[in-house]
Amino acid sequence: MDETPPSPLPFPTSLCHRCAAPPKYVRTKTSVFILCPLLPQKYAPQPVARCSLFRPKSSEPESK
Repeated sequence: MDETPPSPLPFPTSLCHRCAAPPKYVRTKTSVFILCPLLPQKYAPQPVARCSLFRPKSSEPESK
């Protein structure tokens, strides 16, 4: 299992890429899945536009 962010990122608009809870990238031969360490369902349907558990990384400005 490769957990490094692929290049280019899948679903580039997804909040997962900017979340302080580090997502894990799971690659298969044909797909890339984003595993969330906080969500009970683990693999959120992508792209994630809103998430109650989202916390921006320290380098990200928090929007209101």
